[in-house]
Amino acid sequence: MLKIAWRKEYTHPLPDNHRFPMEKYDLLPEQLIYEGTVSSSNFFPPELLSEENILSVHKNEYWQKLKNLMLSRKEERRTGFPLSAALVERERIINQGTIDAANFALKYGAAMNIAGGTHHAFTDRGEGFCLLNDIAIAANYLLKNKKSEKVLIVDLDVHQGNGTAEIFKNNPKVFTFSMHGKGNYPMHKENSDLDIELEDKTDDKTYLKILREVLPRLIQEQEPDFIFFQSGVDVLATDKLGRLGMSIAGCKERDKIVFEHCYKNEIPVVASMGGGYSEKIAHIIDAHANTYRLAQDIYF
Repeated sequence: MLKIAWRKEYTHPLPDNHRFPMEKYDLLPEQLIYEGTVSSSNFFPPELLSEENILSVHKNEYWQKLKNLMLSRKEERRTGFPLSAALVERERIINQGTIDAANFALKYGAAMNIAGGTHHAFTDRGEGFCLLNDIAIAANYLLKNKKSEKVLIVDLDVHQGNGTAEIFKNNPKVFTFSMHGKGNYPMHKENSDLDIELEDKTDDKTYLKILREVLPRLIQEQEPDFIFFQSGVDVLATDKLGRLGMSIAGCKERDKIVFEHCYKNEIPVVASMGGGYSEKIAHIIDAHANTYRLAQDIYF
């Protein structure tokens, strides 16, 4: 069964002026159930992430400031959100969802988190709508508990996974791969283990050719036993922040490539949704829904 992390807190703690496009976290489950891709039994509600797991990635000084709502105004502005206790709770729930999804992926082959992909969170700070780094926390959980020996992070959001790169820069057990817009946020890029920078307006043909060449080679060379997939749909040409030129069909093919290589090589995979900021919410929902449709078709 395809297991999917979701709770109402994914959307509801956010202030009204941040609801779009965050309302996708409510609309996406509704769409998937309506069309019959999944049923309500596929969803599970994560609980609060433990401080132990938080501190496996994030520095205690940062966590204490976050927990006690003591970020400076500059630090708060960098995150993009007005800080609140409900927001911190939301982040902990989302992050636990990725850990839970990882355990389900070990059992079923693939699992999903309706939110997550918070790859701009560093060890000591938050940025870009990210407070805690869910993929990094889940990867460390797997390694610490000897559920994985080598993790590959495939970050295909339009923005570089700068926080993830910083977190794992000296860790040979985690290989970070980020394929992102060259001229897009963050303007100062970190060094992932492999960065591929894309020019503005990169189209489906160019993007998919690169991915088809790179991903199989990485799997062969790195021999991961677990993959985290950051599946942001801000690669779309319609995205307000993306600057690439991909179609919804091209984005779907991107996801198909990732899932098929994971399936063929029997590597468990967790997909976190990441970004998506198209003007029309329907474009965002359809592109994200394709990720779930493909996982269901390929694995179940």
